[in-house]
Amino acid sequence: MAYKEPTFQDRAALAAQAKQKALEKLKAKPQIDPEVAAARAAARQAREAKELQRRAEKAAAIEQARLDKIAKAEAELAAIEAEKQRLIDADIAAKAARDARYAARKAKR
Repeated sequence: MAYKEPTFQDRAALAAQAKQKALEKLKAKPQIDPEVAAARAAARQAREAKELQRRAEKAAAIEQARLDKIAKAEAELAAIEAEKQRLIDADIAAKAARDARYAARKAKR
């Protein structure tokens, strides 16, 4: 017995049969109980709310870390500025002491 090439009509009939079979299978499926559907929807909403809260907490933690980093950088900058001002004041004091010694030497002459 040789292989027979299926015609277009054969393929179309097979496709129609498969479609009808899938439709019958879908129709045979029992209806979803409204209580079960409501319970599933409530569970889904609870999961979504929990996920939304988790995302909000994560975003808040990231923002707090960013603010902490900024505050730390500002504190370091303030410390550097204070040290710079202390060095400037020390330099001014040293110059004033040098000028006082110079004026004292000049006054002796």
